[in-house]
Amino acid sequence: MTAPLPAGIDGHFGPELRRFVLAQYHQGQMTVPRLVTTLRSLGIFISKRQVVRLLTADQDEFLTEAREVLRAGLSSADWITVDDTGARHKATNGFCTQIGNEHFAWFGTTDSKSRLNFLELLRAGHGDYVVNDEAVAYMRERALAGPAIARLLEHPARCFANHSDWSAHLDRLGISALKVNPDPVLITTEGALWGSVKAHGFLPDTVIVSDDAGQFDVGQHALCWVHAERLIHKLDTFTDGHRLAQSRVRDLIWKYYRALKAYRRRPTKRSKAVLVARFERIFTLKTGFVTLDRLLVRLHKNKSELLMVLDRPEIPLHTNGSENDVRCQVTRRKVSGGTRSDTGRDCRDGFLGLAKTCFKLGIGFWDYLGARLDVPGSHAIPPLPQLILARARSP
Repeated sequence: MTAPLPAGIDGHFGPELRRFVLAQYHQGQMTVPRLVTTLRSLGIFISKRQVVRLLTADQDEFLTEAREVLRAGLSSADWITVDDTGARHKATNGFCTQIGNEHFAWFGTTDSKSRLNFLELLRAGHGDYVVNDEAVAYMRERALAGPAIARLLEHPARCFANHSDWSAHLDRLGISALKVNPDPVLITTEGALWGSVKAHGFLPDTVIVSDDAGQFDVGQHALCWVHAERLIHKLDTFTDGHRLAQSRVRDLIWKYYRALKAYRRRPTKRSKAVLVARFERIFTLKTGFVTLDRLLVRLHKNKSELLMVLDRPEIPLHTNGSENDVRCQVTRRKVSGGTRSDTGRDCRDGFLGLAKTCFKLGIGFWDYLGARLDVPGSHAIPPLPQLILARARSP
């Protein structure tokens, strides 16, 4: 006798087992061998290869939703925090970049942590290069030579579908042959990527909060106060005078930090002026500890980024959210090492991002998987990008 398989059956296994495997691996941080052992102990005859297939095969719908989560977040966020950590892929050291805020989280693993790479990630899956007003402003800000900008503006073509078309355009304009500093190819490419980000409606008035890593310094940029203070905390001291000066400055900074937190709750023009003057007093101190004084001068140069909160009190003063989000990637790396295929890498990043996003939206990851895999009895869950946009619009 023959009959059609019940709904949701894929191969030898049904949606309940697929949900169990995905939840245990990505949220439970189990390894594949332990997952195989667990399933066999439950009486399920399954091979390691089949478990890997359940984790990586036919996951396009999940990966598409993860990409749309990033697009929804970038198009609606008042602010995002960013961070990165090491990641192994194909037996090579790489980097996993985290992007998120209180509504979403997204991860992307690449072989670089440059500003060029970060701008490519901010395109959220789009592959085009755009020369628009934002791109030109970026190039000028990065001190690109005027003749190179003029060549780009004189040409009628402004949008390029992929990297090959963009590289050919730079060759035709003679920009690739220029031997000047800064590198015109690098700056024009970064500018065209930034133009693409803006053309797709991402980061409309969004502040990027980071730990002062150079690759994240794009657009409206703010710095994490915790990382700034950590530089002073980690200074090597050799005398009682050094330790006293370090302790005094740290105490002043943490008191100032508490004042900034109070300002965020009730911002006023008067308190803003007071905080600006107080910043000047702290970061122009002369303690007699030469290394500390030099560090204060360096931090003073970051005044606009450290005090971004005075103009945008809704942004956080730290990147603790990113530090917390990226911890699951660190745990996954310690437990399982690296990934061996591009599909495995994309699934790991995608599902970890979806699990974190579900947590931030108050949705159980188990329930989310059940809804997407059509497990009988599961409650419907709207698309996560739709929920992110709704949260962003709510007061």
